[in-house]
Amino acid sequence: MNKNVHLKDLSLKDYKDTWDYQTTLLQETVNIKFDNRKNNLSNSTKNHFLFVEHPHVYTLGKSGDLSNLLLNEKQLEEKGAVFYKINRGGDITYHGPGQIVGYPILDLENFFTDIHKYLRLLEEVIILTIAEYGLKGERSEGETGVWLDVGTPFARKICAMGIRSSRWVTMHGFALNANTNLGYFDNIIPCGIKGKAVTSMEAELGKKVNAEEVKSRILKHFKALFEVDQFIQN
Repeated sequence: MNKNVHLKDLSLKDYKDTWDYQTTLLQETVNIKFDNRKNNLSNSTKNHFLFVEHPHVYTLGKSGDLSNLLLNEKQLEEKGAVFYKINRGGDITYHGPGQIVGYPILDLENFFTDIHKYLRLLEEVIILTIAEYGLKGERSEGETGVWLDVGTPFARKICAMGIRSSRWVTMHGFALNANTNLGYFDNIIPCGIKGKAVTSMEAELGKKVNAEEVKSRILKHFKALFEVDQFIQN
C-alpha cells in the first residue's frame, strides 16, 4: 500500500478549474485500479492533497436544495461571485478568500476502506488544528463538519466538509474559515441548516491567523491520523 501523499498548494485558483483538476487526478487513479483488476496487475496508485483558496463562489451538493441560495443571477454578479451545482455530498456552501480549502484525492485502499471513518478523521484533523489556537471544535450529530458550542443556542460552524468517492478514491474535502469574510454566508442557508451561525478563526480569536502556519498544522495532524509515510512536495 502506498502511503505517500503528493502535496500541492494551488494558491488562489478558480473553482471550476480546480474541480476539473481534481477530477483528472481521481480518474487517473481509478484507471490504474481498473487496469490492475482487468489485467491482474499490481501497479501502485498515487495519493494527492491539494490546498487552494478560491475566488468568491457558492457550490451546491448533489442532494442540495437550490432554494438555499438566496441570490439571483444578477445579485451574484454584483457580489463578484459565481455558482456551481457539483457532485459532492452535502448542501450549499461558500468558498472565498481567507478560507483554507483542502482536497485530499486519496485511494482509500491504501489506507482503509471506510467512508464514515474517513470523514471522522478529516473532522479530527481540524479539531486538533484549531485546538492549537485555543478553540474547542466539536462534531454535531448528523451534521458533517466542525462546530463550536454544539448543543447551545450559540452553535456555529467553523469548517464545512463534503466529499465524493469513486472506487474508493476521494475528491472534494474541507473548507476551514480562517480569515474569511463571513458576510458572504448571509446569502445562503449554509449546508441547508437554518438557524445556525457560521464563524471563523479570525472572528473567534479577534485577530487574523497566519494561513501558512494553519496549513502546516493541518498537515501535521493529517499525517499522524492517516499514518502517511511522507508528503511529496509537487
